[in-house]
Amino acid sequence: MSGSRAYPVRGVLLLLVTAWAACAACAHAPGRGMRAPRGVRAVEPDSVTVGLWRMDETIGLDVAESGPFRLGGTAGVDTRTGYGRIGRAREFTRSVNSFVFVPYNPVLEAGGALTVEAWIDPLEYGNYEDTPIAGRWTPEAFQSSWLLSIVGRNNPPRDLIGPGEHTSLLGLGSGAGRLMFVFQPEEAGPARSFFSSRAVERERWTHVAASYDGQIVRIYLNGQIDAQYASPGRVRASEAPLMIGNYLDPRWLTRFSGDLRVGTNADQIGYYAFVGLIDELRVSSSPRPGFPYARGP
Repeated sequence: MSGSRAYPVRGVLLLLVTAWAACAACAHAPGRGMRAPRGVRAVEPDSVTVGLWRMDETIGLDVAESGPFRLGGTAGVDTRTGYGRIGRAREFTRSVNSFVFVPYNPVLEAGGALTVEAWIDPLEYGNYEDTPIAGRWTPEAFQSSWLLSIVGRNNPPRDLIGPGEHTSLLGLGSGAGRLMFVFQPEEAGPARSFFSSRAVERERWTHVAASYDGQIVRIYLNGQIDAQYASPGRVRASEAPLMIGNYLDPRWLTRFSGDLRVGTNADQIGYYAFVGLIDELRVSSSPRPGFPYARGP
């Protein structure tokens, strides 16, 4: 009698141990843990928050915005939701239809003060010039303002065939995996590009940020300042939307088939698509002095 009871109890214990091990592995795998690690907390909107996209949706393609202006976006059909650094995140793939599109709103204008920050978990560096995290940057003349991106492997351009639309943004210090911040100055002249001194690690959550106060560009990795550059001026105003996780011409986008996607008459290759997860993206109208919540325990 006692032997007949031992087998089911042993089976239950085995199932519990297996489940515990799976959960432990899940919690430590990049992009898989639901709960924020110790010392990491979600940011909250404040008086200088322009937009805060938590990417916490569990289903659907609508992307909510938690800031005061409710700048909701629409995700492309080739994104999905996944476990993030804090709660959930948006997972991006190597597709032209992998993006989050936020329509233009005047509150997005940076002028002489801006901060862009996010948690990112890139799975790879792009095959071409770069893979944007977020930006108001388009191929349309005079319709670009700023761009936060990761430099790709085609740097400088080698034998990889691609559009080459961002080749002019690369320069000294633009090694593969470096964080790149670009802005188009208000006065006539070329775009100004700035790079982190270190590469962003793949398959690992990293808090990235760039701030500008009209005089100095500062680049941060995991809450610590990594590089800074003197560059007086103002960011050019434009009617560019905010595009997250990709770079493409917004004039290609259509809802003809129901969901927002790139029309079939446009190039269907995701040259600049970010591959990985993006979480807690925030744009602010002021140069933030630091990111203590990104430093961890």
